[in-house]
Amino acid sequence: MARVCDLTGKRPQVGNNVSHANNKTKRKFYPNLQKKRFYIPEEDAWITLKVSTSALRAINKNGISAELKKAHRAGFISY
Repeated sequence: MARVCDLTGKRPQVGNNVSHANNKTKRKFYPNLQKKRFYIPEEDAWITLKVSTSALRAINKNGISAELKKAHRAGFISY
């Protein structure tokens, strides 16, 4: 199960844990992904997407259809 947002393409980023003694060890920053079902009225169908919370905010603001079109243009999904 890849930790990648279906709409925005967000994926884990790599960084360092930095201790008080300035020792650095590698770590990952994971996106905050949620598995959600969305109703698409144009297709009269439900779809399940793994989306980041920032993508959920955009869906609430703009609607699922607009965000799907934007993700399709960006190349993250194909339908």
